Amino acid sequence: MAKKRANGEGSIRKKPNGRWEGRYTQGIDPSTGRAIQKSVSARTQAECKEKLAKAIRDNRGIPVNHNGDYTVAEWCRLWFETYSKPVTRPNTAKTYVLPPKT
Repeated sequence: MAKKRANGEGSIRKKPNGRWEGRYTQGIDPSTGRAIQKSVSARTQAECKEKLAKAIRDNRGIPVNHNGDYTVAEWCRLWFETYSKPVTRPNTAKTYVLPPKT
């Protein structure tokens, strides 16, 4: 039986042309709300695993689209909109108390 990969590790498959492809989710497109899928390919499975791990490591982090420093209020709002709201039920999200927009 095949081993299942953990969340955040991406997926690896063998393509019909004999090369290996590793796919991972880079983030969420804010305009459509859909996942942004990226891929790497290699000749061997081991090489593909290494490339996939490096790509995931390089793309981890916070989306920075702000030139200055964040205030605590700005950071809380960004965290809520980016990470919490997409996975929280709408009625639950309404009960969260967020700092006012500045």
